[in-house]
Formats: sequence, C-alpha cells, structure tokens
Amino acid sequence: MSWGSLLQPDLNLEGSILTLTPEIVQQYDLKGLILDVDETLVPFRTTQASTELLYWVEDIKQVATIWLVSNNLSESRIRGIAQSLNLPYLFGAGKPSRRKLRQAVTAMDLPVEKVAMVGDRLFTDVLAGNRFGMFTILVEPMVDPTQVARRHPVRTFEVWFSQALGASLTSKQ
Repeated sequence: MSWGSLLQPDLNLEGSILTLTPEIVQQYDLKGLILDVDETLVPFRTTQASTELLYWVEDIKQVATIWLVSNNLSESRIRGIAQSLNLPYLFGAGKPSRRKLRQAVTAMDLPVEKVAMVGDRLFTDVLAGNRFGMFTILVEPMVDPTQVARRHPVRTFEVWFSQALGASLTSKQ
C-alpha cells in the first residue's frame, strides 16, 4: 500500500466534527466511531466538552457506539472530557500505532470495517485508521473561537505532504 493511499481519508468533511451527522454515519453503514480528542472534539487546552458537542454525541449515540482514543498523555484531561461526554476512553495512544485502536474496536465488539476513525490529523488519525483497515474520516480542527484566525502549520504541512505523496484528500467514495 502506498503512502498516498495510507494518508487518503475515506471521507473528508469540510467542517468540524459537528458536521458529521447520524445520516452520514448510517449512509456509510458505520456502527462505531473512534474519535480523536484534541482539536477534533475540543480545542487543545480545553478540559470540558461544549454543550453543542454534548448534544452532538447524544445524537450520534443513537446510531453508533463511540470511544475516545487520544495521543494525549494527560489521563486527567482526557478522563475529564470523556466523563463530560459519558464516553469510554483510551489515552496515550501513540497513533499512528494501531494498538489502542484495536483495544477500542475489541471493546465495541464490532468488525473493524464497521468502525470509523475520526480525527483532524492525517499523520496520526487517518494513517492509524487506514493501517488498521478502518473507514477514516478527516474533519477540520475544532479551535477556540476567541483565537482569531489561528493557523495550523502542522496540518497545513501534512496536507501538502500527503498531496505530494499522491493523496487527493477528496473522499474515496
């Protein structure tokens, strides 16, 4: 498998995670979602989920099982966010390693093809999900609205480099 295909998301949403609707989850016949935390669900230094995110999680729970899998090493921070959303979690995942993704999928008791890895980063979230044979969904980073026009130099580089390797970053399907 080429690097370009490993960095190619199955679905590229041009908005935050809040644009992922129950209808989209059902359209792709997904039964489970593994969600990244930092800048996928909450801005980087945030310790609690927004009310809007709480409502989104409750809507998605109607159609899919959800787990949080974060590279963040702060268990207290990830636990706080997970508890505020009433979701199970794993921290210190080391994505693109597949180990913690495998743990979450096993706990869901679902076939890996029915579970999507959802995140804002190509070299961690999308790469880990594709390496494990999951459906992958790329979302725009969730940023603090008080930070005007925050730039994402790492994400910008990832997008440029992924395209140089052959990923189109348009949805596969």
